[in-house]
Amino acid sequence: MLKEVEKQVEERLLTISPEAAQAVLGIITEKKMDGHALRVYVAGGGCGGMQFGMALDDKFSDTDTTIEMDGVKIVVDHQSIEFMQGASIEWVDDPQRGAGFVVNAPNAQQGSCSCGNGASAESSCGCGNGGGGCGCGGH
Repeated sequence: MLKEVEKQVEERLLTISPEAAQAVLGIITEKKMDGHALRVYVAGGGCGGMQFGMALDDKFSDTDTTIEMDGVKIVVDHQSIEFMQGASIEWVDDPQRGAGFVVNAPNAQQGSCSCGNGASAESSCGCGNGGGGCGCGGH
């Protein structure tokens, strides 16, 4: 019963689309980064206020929240957790902005933050493609 409740809480915290999960797993395999998780975090400042960052990370803290979905281990630090409630990580391939990850978080006041090739919309910030991590702010 407790495991079932924990799973329901985790699922409400954050979701990742199957396409985004496959993209993360592809980067981990390509870069030979077994044991790494997708760290998702909130960082202030820059392009329009609140921003989301993502990086592949193998250093975890006791205060991190860790969930696994579609074969991807996802880690959120304790400071970012309230903003990540109900968030979704999607993989988009937009002809104008390019391909990359997008975090949509209803508990964040700002728009989404894109992470991929060619992200240039006013409400997003972009970063490089893969390379072991990508972020829209320092972590």
